[in-house]
Amino acid sequence: MLAEVHMHELNTTTIDGIGSFCLRSKKSSNGYISKNNWLNNRFEEGLKYIQLFEKEKQVGFIEYTESEFSSRVVYAENYLVIHCLWVSETGKGYGTKLINKCLEDAINRGKAGIAVVTNSETSWTPSKDIFFKNQFELVDTAPFHFELFAYPLKKSNLPTFPCNWEERIERFQVLTILRTFQCPYVDIATENVMAAAKTLGIDAKIIDFRNRDELMELSPTPYGIFSVIYKGQLISFHRLTIHSVMKRLRDIIN
Repeated sequence: MLAEVHMHELNTTTIDGIGSFCLRSKKSSNGYISKNNWLNNRFEEGLKYIQLFEKEKQVGFIEYTESEFSSRVVYAENYLVIHCLWVSETGKGYGTKLINKCLEDAINRGKAGIAVVTNSETSWTPSKDIFFKNQFELVDTAPFHFELFAYPLKKSNLPTFPCNWEERIERFQVLTILRTFQCPYVDIATENVMAAAKTLGIDAKIIDFRNRDELMELSPTPYGIFSVIYKGQLISFHRLTIHSVMKRLRDIIN
């Protein structure tokens, strides 16, 4: 029952003890360590990382921040942007409870609303169903099945995506990985691409975004934190197996 559910907000003091939710079974992995370091560097910017517990069991979490610090490629002035929302079980109100926490925070900060990027082709983004359920509205779309949802709190410009996606992708001809460590799975996703490239004898380069300005200028998708491009074509914006990467690279070569 929800009466037994409580929230715990991570900060620079508690992160070492609790840590991020994703990949928590592999706390010695590079991805997990990079994610926790990334969080530590974001708390001062106002990022919120809130885990939901039922008794002592972790049953969900939400991560969100102000738009000017977000890892999503959206124009959303004075909005909070949800990066991640995950629950262990649907139908128990966990997702709504976490969204309501973000909504309460947005109201208290005087924000114009909340925005979130979804994509039905991957589990790396939150499901749009929970946002429909909580009265978010679809305000924009982008290639590769990306959708932008918003919950306006004030009369202001609604969030939007950039429009130059084709131009962004075409500028990369060599095999290129663009990334941040907002997601702990970016490390293994990168390793799989590099392993596939080595097998096929393809040179690859990695671009680590140093700030949001670079991300907003270069990212070829709204997701922002991970993209793989080869010969002006998007290979992926989420983790693939080595075999899947090799297949997609071969398809382009041939």
